[in-house]
Amino acid sequence: MKFVVSSTELLNHLQAVSRVISSKNTLPILDNFLFKLEDSELEITASDLETTLVTKMTLQNASEAGSIAIPARILTDTLKEFPEIPLTFEINLTNLSIVINSENGKFTIVGQNAADFPQMPVIKTDKKSSVEISPEILLSGISKTLFATADDELRPVMNGIFIELSPDDMTFVSSDAHKLVRYKRIDGKGEQNSSFILPKKPSGLLKNVLPKEENNVIMEFDDKNAFFTMTEYKLVCRLVEGNYPSYNSVIPLNNPNKLTIDRVEFLNTLRRVSVYSNQASNLVKLHLTGNQITVSAQDLDFSISAYERLKCQYEGEEMEIGFKSTFLLEILSNLSSNDVLLELSDPTRAGILLPAEVENENEDILMLLMPMMINA
Repeated sequence: MKFVVSSTELLNHLQAVSRVISSKNTLPILDNFLFKLEDSELEITASDLETTLVTKMTLQNASEAGSIAIPARILTDTLKEFPEIPLTFEINLTNLSIVINSENGKFTIVGQNAADFPQMPVIKTDKKSSVEISPEILLSGISKTLFATADDELRPVMNGIFIELSPDDMTFVSSDAHKLVRYKRIDGKGEQNSSFILPKKPSGLLKNVLPKEENNVIMEFDDKNAFFTMTEYKLVCRLVEGNYPSYNSVIPLNNPNKLTIDRVEFLNTLRRVSVYSNQASNLVKLHLTGNQITVSAQDLDFSISAYERLKCQYEGEEMEIGFKSTFLLEILSNLSSNDVLLELSDPTRAGILLPAEVENENEDILMLLMPMMINA
């Protein structure tokens, strides 16, 4: 098995798939990349059993098909130190020796048997759902919701993004029981109603490879696994099993108090004032009255406090409500509009944050944040 490849091109592909490899693998074979050469196409696979990422490269100069597992760390560490040069890989499949020849040197590694590498799962045809989706929709849905997923060992269904398809739209939902994000796209649709929970790690991997994708992504899934097929990459992951909570029931519908405010001004004020909040609670208070909002925080243990007033448009009763500043900052950072709309019913019920102006008529985004007790 022999091929010639550009050092930087190979490194780019390896770095993209190496994110899958776990630092605490249970099987030693998973510390390797699986290289598979067929005709002039090189397929590179990395896996942690739960998630597998495959990338393909077309080579100009390749001979003898075959496959071998190559240690990931030593290969990527070697390639990082090369400038852009052609490298010749000569692989003996009998004794598993890998010789990398550069213009001025020679590097020898010992590989492992490719047969030991775990097999890819297969989607059950009787339970299969398939949809073709634009990479922009998938990337937006993941980017807008990933930050709100939980890290809850007791409720694993909350640790991923709930993706729901219907003939009318496609919805991405994430929540950690304090904040919730619902992102809808009417330009993404499924043939029938179907849904799955995409775990956090494959979501992050997709977020990394999708920006370079120009063609539609083929998304296939059954009750156990999901496949995302792109031009140069294929991601296979095990889904989170279980039923996602009914998210619509926690979104309050009647919110008469409405505040419109400049998002960046509000964000910067919160960043300054939250420095003065109690480190355990991160509580910031919002006092809403007329066309003014007062953002305040205090830490009695250290006798520090801060407040700042901002102009805004507010329709509703005078109100004081408390939020955890770290969550509110995250939500405002993940909304992209110039102004945001905060809808409230009373200080004990969740606040809803929406973009004040529609940037894309195909998308509908709603973010919800639970309040904190002010007098706690």
